[in-house]
Amino acid sequence: MAEQFDLVILGSGSTAFAAALRAAALGKTAVMTEVRTLGGTCVNRGCLPSKNLIEAAKIFYDANNPRFPGLNPGAMTLDFPALVGQKDHVIRDYRDKKYRSIVEGSKRIKVFSGRAEMTGPHEVSIGRQALRGEYLLIATGTSPEIPGIPGLSSTPYLTSDLLTSQDNMELRELPASLVVVGGGYIAVELGQMFARFGTQVTILERGERILSGGEPEISESVAASFRDEGITIHTGAKVVRVQGDEVQVTVTAQAGGRQREFKAARLLVATGRRPNTDGLALEKAQVEVDEHGFVKVDDELRTSAGHIFAAGDVINSHAHSQMATPVGAQDGGIAADNALKGAGRKVNHAVVPRAVFSDPQVGSVGLTDGEANAQEYTCECRIVPMTLVPRAGAVRAPRGVIKMVADRNTRKVLGVSMHGLNAAEVIHEAAMGLRFGAKIEDFAGMLHVYPTMAEALKIVALSYTKDVSKMSCCAE
Repeated sequence: MAEQFDLVILGSGSTAFAAALRAAALGKTAVMTEVRTLGGTCVNRGCLPSKNLIEAAKIFYDANNPRFPGLNPGAMTLDFPALVGQKDHVIRDYRDKKYRSIVEGSKRIKVFSGRAEMTGPHEVSIGRQALRGEYLLIATGTSPEIPGIPGLSSTPYLTSDLLTSQDNMELRELPASLVVVGGGYIAVELGQMFARFGTQVTILERGERILSGGEPEISESVAASFRDEGITIHTGAKVVRVQGDEVQVTVTAQAGGRQREFKAARLLVATGRRPNTDGLALEKAQVEVDEHGFVKVDDELRTSAGHIFAAGDVINSHAHSQMATPVGAQDGGIAADNALKGAGRKVNHAVVPRAVFSDPQVGSVGLTDGEANAQEYTCECRIVPMTLVPRAGAVRAPRGVIKMVADRNTRKVLGVSMHGLNAAEVIHEAAMGLRFGAKIEDFAGMLHVYPTMAEALKIVALSYTKDVSKMSCCAE
């Protein structure tokens, strides 16, 4: 006989937990299912472990490559297995405090481990356990996309799951060399991280540029920064086949107008994400998915089955959503409200700040120049190099640019993208501005602490009316 709950949630990541907690706050019962590790991707093999190791790589790199004359390179050494061990400890501690303890301390929330499958409109089986919910939420997230490259199935390769804590997919030894297939944020973050630990890194991107979803000026700036650090980047590189073993892999690709071979100790495939909907038998509940398997939802996160909702990465861009942990967490609560109390809340994904944790970081929010033009705005853009930001010069971190996109007619700022020191922090000021409809003059007139990287927002706004290369330090 099925165990009855008010809300059955497929998944146990940030989206699922937000929904379960909202259900409990409403006095309802909720159950989550998890096929891998409690907490889902972000805490176990995504955001947290990657940022832990990326920061360690920055410390190691800066110690051996100080940017200040007068500071001589240190003698810092690397124990990679020990570094992985501390990462595992941090993740385990965070998971225990932020996820496991919540479930163990709640009388209204349960978790079942195993592979879940829909058996009817309201029923889910997980092993021998049957679960029934008045409402259901699909929050199973995504996994690394594995492209159909000839030879890949018989060649050892890594994905972003190399960060998985205490799992057989976890990488515990630093490779001497690495070929990365892909040029998105995962390829960029992990590629630079390994390079800073001492791995010889080559990035092969099929498109015209890395970070192709953002502004071209940001992409060019990141690529230049990477090349300065010795990272090899080939764009327009179409992988033809791969082959190899645990000692060496060979990637054959069309690059630079000819076929070339790239050899390395390891291969990292970072070509995108796919939805974790295979095997869920969603058709038994009449839940529609798109051609890629992502769940279709309306702006209340309701699926084609009226009593079933979906949120988080598993819906991809439906309802104009974006793959990001805070988006899923916010939407999980909205889905629970809409399911359990008929709140009718609509999601709003118009202002979602994003970051790539390269060094310098990339921060962006709102529309790119191309997106704004596609939406028939009459755009006016400005680009300012970080060399004109006093803080960047003062701390000898001049790499990067900032770009502002505005509507020429209304002067309303539509988007901001920044490659520079602390960009992931600075971008929140831009996001707040966009949220409240700020205009160019609002950014230009905002007083900032001097010298800070947030001044970049003021300076790029001032560049609409002034030659900011000829300004004194704080003048307007």
